[in-house]
Amino acid sequence: MGRQRSRIERFETEQLGEFLRPLDLRQVEQRRCVTGLDSHGALLRRSTRTGTVGLDAASNVAALMASRLAATVQRSVMAAAAMTLGLYTSVHAASAFPAFQAHSQNKEEFFRSFVAAAVERTRHTVRYDPAYVRIPYPGGDVPASTVVCTDEVIRAYRAIGVDLQKEIHEDMLAHRGAYPRKWAVARANGDGTDTNIDHRRVPNLMAFFTRKGQSLPLSAQAGEYHPGDLVTWDLGGGITHIGIVVDPKSPESGRNMIVHNVGAGPRMEDVLFNWKIIGHYRYCPERPLR
Repeated sequence: MGRQRSRIERFETEQLGEFLRPLDLRQVEQRRCVTGLDSHGALLRRSTRTGTVGLDAASNVAALMASRLAATVQRSVMAAAAMTLGLYTSVHAASAFPAFQAHSQNKEEFFRSFVAAAVERTRHTVRYDPAYVRIPYPGGDVPASTVVCTDEVIRAYRAIGVDLQKEIHEDMLAHRGAYPRKWAVARANGDGTDTNIDHRRVPNLMAFFTRKGQSLPLSAQAGEYHPGDLVTWDLGGGITHIGIVVDPKSPESGRNMIVHNVGAGPRMEDVLFNWKIIGHYRYCPERPLR
């Protein structure tokens, strides 16, 4: 009976050793796991000598190793999740940059188109006529052969899909106090606005570009005025004027030229500092143009 029990104990110990050996070789947790095996191996050896080792001891060690392995797997999963989150963040941050870049490129394209439309206006022969004219709304315009300075700006914007008549009227209705009231008497629309002429007045354009675009510094440095910018001047005697900065530069001064109409039709001239500058703006609509 004693010999049979001894054979059973040797068999159990050998089986437990086979169970422990692959886990030790894999080194699931190199230092912590091996240290655990060593301590429990010593316990098993002591228990074997006292004849108390059996399936319970093996089960205890197996449970310990399962716990160690589960902890290792949990840490691995957490590390993988962290890596996935990092990759997700990197991918989405990278995808956000092209979106910003595309927005910047769209603005650049807008100003290039606006400048091209302004320069194209210099090919038209028109007559300067400040008369009040009833026009449709929206998309209304005075006869193509007649203009004032603001009409050159209105037509350049309209050529690329921006209707300043509509944009200014809607903003005036929503923010009437932001616009001059000197023309508010007997308005054609009965609400203090007039879609026939509000958008054709320089002070109203100045108020609109300040609210909806960028109001830029009034600099004495020509390099601060970029293609696509709008400049307003005081000509004296209560007369205001507006023009568009374009790409071509003056061969004499090196300054960007201005497309404007001060009475002789649309011209591209080096007149940036010819009069007192009272406004400097940049306007690109937020919503799609077409």
